[in-house]
Amino acid sequence: MRRPHTFHPQTLDAAQILGVEIARARRDRRWTTTELAERAGISPVTLRKIERGEPTVQLGSAFEVATLLGIVLFAPDRRALTTMLEHARTRLQLLPARVRESAHRDHDAF
Repeated sequence: MRRPHTFHPQTLDAAQILGVEIARARRDRRWTTTELAERAGISPVTLRKIERGEPTVQLGSAFEVATLLGIVLFAPDRRALTTMLEHARTRLQLLPARVRESAHRDHDAF
């Protein structure tokens, strides 16, 4: 049996903000949940979960819906997003490929 996952409050807030923005943009375009869900290739139930900000929805589904509605994700256009991705990959390459647990643990107690 799986344990329920507890999400950090910041995660929950971010998911809800994205959900509210998606609901606002959909209503502004006067699209029904069925219409948008069909365009995104998801079920209306999944779309409603995204709009409620449920954090268990697949990230790709939420991003696809946001993109279809013209909601900016990280950068205003694809070229800027590609540049951001290249910079992020470059920074990642500067770090070790693996992280191992240290032999001794630091104690945070003073």
